[in-house]
Amino acid sequence: MRRDGAARIGLVSVSDRASGGVYQDQGIPALNEWLSGALTSAFEVETRLVADEREQIEAALIELVDQLQCDLVITTGGTGPARRDVTPEATLAVGTKEMPGFGEQMRQISLHFVPTAILSRQVAVIREADGHAALIINLPGQPKSIRETLEGLKDADGKPLVAGIFAAVPYCIDLIGGPYIETDEAVCKAFRPKSAIRPKTA
Repeated sequence: MRRDGAARIGLVSVSDRASGGVYQDQGIPALNEWLSGALTSAFEVETRLVADEREQIEAALIELVDQLQCDLVITTGGTGPARRDVTPEATLAVGTKEMPGFGEQMRQISLHFVPTAILSRQVAVIREADGHAALIINLPGQPKSIRETLEGLKDADGKPLVAGIFAAVPYCIDLIGGPYIETDEAVCKAFRPKSAIRPKTA
């Protein structure tokens, strides 16, 4: 049972080797750690570790949204140009609306660190099914890149220089009928129009 008002977040790590037990997955722990530090409102997590197989990725995304009623699903891994990298294809296949701004901003952030950011193919979509909608976002596979992409770039005093993508996530969840997500502004300030801001919970 979902806790009252709690956001349900699905985390999907896509990796042949991690799913095969060759090494320990790093994507889901990195996402869990970041969310625990960034969100101040209640949330619960559902996790899936799958191979770089389009059918497995699609099945995990559909299950998390349609059956488990996740409001947000974040994938990590499988977004490069290699033959086995098919996470974006699987994500687009299950989406009902594409949200191209997320991918554009992720590449913009990563380009501040490495020129190979132009090789990343992360996408984001909305999936609507049976009256429920969720935002699905692809993230890179490395824990450092996950944090940078979500938080954005900050100067030495912690002042934001380039907005991370998570700043736009809570309002997107509002617009598709999901729960109200609040963040720790020291980590990532969620942006909402003034008319959409609610009084902070105790």
